[in-house]
Amino acid sequence: MKKNLLFAIDSLDVAGAEKSLVTLLSMMDYDKYTVDLMLFAHGSILEELVPKEVNILKPLKYTNFAKLSLKDSLKHSVKSKNFKMLSSRMKYSTEIRKKKYSNPQKARIFWKIVSKVVERNPKTYDVAISYAQGVPTFYVAEKVNAKKKLAWVNASYRLDEYEKTFHSQFYDQYNNIVAVSDSTKEILLETFPDYSDKMKVIYDINNPDFISKMADIDKAFDDQFDGIRLLTIGRLAHLKGYDIALEACKKLKESGIRFRWYVLGKGPLRTEIEQYIKENQLQEHFVLLGVHSNPYPFIKRSDIYIQTSKSEGFGLAIAEARMLNVPVVTTKFDAVYNQMIDGENGLVVEMNAEAVYEGIVKLINNDELRENIIKYLETEKKGNMEEIQKLYQLIG
Repeated sequence: MKKNLLFAIDSLDVAGAEKSLVTLLSMMDYDKYTVDLMLFAHGSILEELVPKEVNILKPLKYTNFAKLSLKDSLKHSVKSKNFKMLSSRMKYSTEIRKKKYSNPQKARIFWKIVSKVVERNPKTYDVAISYAQGVPTFYVAEKVNAKKKLAWVNASYRLDEYEKTFHSQFYDQYNNIVAVSDSTKEILLETFPDYSDKMKVIYDINNPDFISKMADIDKAFDDQFDGIRLLTIGRLAHLKGYDIALEACKKLKESGIRFRWYVLGKGPLRTEIEQYIKENQLQEHFVLLGVHSNPYPFIKRSDIYIQTSKSEGFGLAIAEARMLNVPVVTTKFDAVYNQMIDGENGLVVEMNAEAVYEGIVKLINNDELRENIIKYLETEKKGNMEEIQKLYQLIG
């Protein structure tokens, strides 16, 4: 008899955890499992890559309500004679504007205010999996019936005592907590040492055959540029280190190197980044491409992949660049040495613009080093599809 599984994640926007989940779902044995997928935001670009065997659940009532304009949400509340959702929406909107909150704080505030109007999942599952920390973790813990619950943690983050107390009441309900790298596990255990017995490590799963095929089925750059192409993939957010990237880009321009630095991603810093580009006349050098469901043609046709992150749970885009034999320059974030060997499959540099700039220049100017890195990448082990066996073991 097939086991019933539920996966829950915020959305299927283009990001590491989301791409990892889509890859995992593409590898599941659907002769053994039926799979439901809960999303808290619908219509994101990676949904088109979800296997047809996966049942994407209908949006929560609050998810639909939150998409309404304020005028329409008021009409809906009057018509239904129920103002609970409107009240929750207004309270959250007011609270979140008071100051700048961290992602764990935002998730906690959202759930404390909105959870009372979020309906329970009516099914009972053999295994329910929250595939991201925050709201998916709270939802699966509080709103889902399952014989076993697994919580994924795909970001390296530390919590203060208040956040720890709030989050622990949900993590206590999970049978296992899965970190996507050894360093992510170590950092999480600094906050939750009592969870050491139920912590597991399963790396973000990547399938080299899938990536290789996807890299050849779509077009990439269409600007006819024939200089050095640099590429970064990541949400336009502080933790991705775009301040470092922009300053390094400015230094590259001043050095006279003929290059373009492309970025795949969207996020809250877009306006700020665009302003910096304009003020420093980098329009021809730092190019925002938005999001694409298939980033792999861009990676394959880049000369160097750049990661300027200040924190990563694993660094899936780096793994994808490695699988397509593209040399990497990356900052020394917590989890970087889980996959990088400095000087062998790329360069690991300090977390500042000067170091990133010097790493890029070194790869551009040193043909022997670049060719040796590419040769190493061509012989390096590709992918980690065996990681799915660890999931099957946890499912039981």
